[in-house]
Amino acid sequence: MESKIDIISTIKIQYSPDLYKVVDALNRSLKDKDLMFGLALDKEDKNKAIFTIYRT
Repeated sequence: MESKIDIISTIKIQYSPDLYKVVDALNRSLKDKDLMFGLALDKEDKNKAIFTIYRT
């Protein structure tokens, strides 16, 4: 069984230590809508984070 993940949107935002809590809450509450959220530090600027929304 093959699963396909599509990127819906990606934005670069100011990093905050609590951002992972928002991403976790979104993932827990919207997984039944086939949405997944990701957060990563920007490799070029450690003060920025990359927030991505996926459709699974």
